[in-house]
Amino acid sequence: MSIAPNPQPPRRYFWPAAMLFLFLLAVTASLVSVWLSGAHVRTYPAQGIIREMDLFQKTITIQHDAIPGFMPAMTMPFVYTDVRELAGITNGDTVAFRITVTAKDGWIDHIQKIAPERETVVVTNAAQLTNGAFRLVRDVDPLSVGDPLPDYGFTNELGQPVRLSDFRGQALAITFIFTRCPYPTFCPRMSQLFHDTLGQLVKDPAAPTNVHWVTVSFDPDHDTPAALKSYAEAHDYDPQRWSFLTGQLIDITALADCFGMKFWHEGAGINHNLRTAVVDARGRLQKVLIGNQWTTQTLEAELVKAAALK
Repeated sequence: MSIAPNPQPPRRYFWPAAMLFLFLLAVTASLVSVWLSGAHVRTYPAQGIIREMDLFQKTITIQHDAIPGFMPAMTMPFVYTDVRELAGITNGDTVAFRITVTAKDGWIDHIQKIAPERETVVVTNAAQLTNGAFRLVRDVDPLSVGDPLPDYGFTNELGQPVRLSDFRGQALAITFIFTRCPYPTFCPRMSQLFHDTLGQLVKDPAAPTNVHWVTVSFDPDHDTPAALKSYAEAHDYDPQRWSFLTGQLIDITALADCFGMKFWHEGAGINHNLRTAVVDARGRLQKVLIGNQWTTQTLEAELVKAAALK
């Protein structure tokens, strides 16, 4: 007679399920953290008049009414998401639409043609002053590649006088913003692209050191040196590598005209296009980047080339 061993109860493993739960909990916490940090989506209803449709760039320029809690009335191009929503819509039509913005992006959708409620006066003169009907301007032609950069005077974010000739020997990246600009793909994107390109070059031990970033405000009434310093610090700037400039409107306009940069006031807002210029270390124009679709790699490559031309 033999005695069989007592059967053991089957083993149950709980750790894999527990680990999965902890993993999902961590992922959820991370997503909540991102949402709370301001990366969540915001939407705003809006309406305005179609002024230009660019199907190639997938943008619509709309002269829109004030959007409470977001931005004043102005005329600006928006990226749209669905071309089918443009069926039957043409320049001059009044439309209702939805603006969606995240921390770094923005677009419109839900575009619908509606009956106009009022007649809107179109501002087409880009030489209008940001704080009045007229402004004095210099007769400036846009620069061509190889032309020398004019020597205008400004004031930096530290309240110090600065002339463009002070940067001779350094490759310059020059762009234009106003600090109150709320739309993420306009001034905020220009500043973010500058910040990211600077970060890339600083990390590269082989990168040239004679490179400087220049951000010029075209809203001098609001963007005082103190306001620019606060804005610069919010973008983690290095004053040895990045300058924020304000000054006389006639000088700001003249420099902007050199690169085809236009800005004008409409209601309580400032309308503008986007230009970024690269000037080589000899003080001559090398490249003008149009719009906001260029990358940090593009700007970095241009600056490396510009820094070598002494």
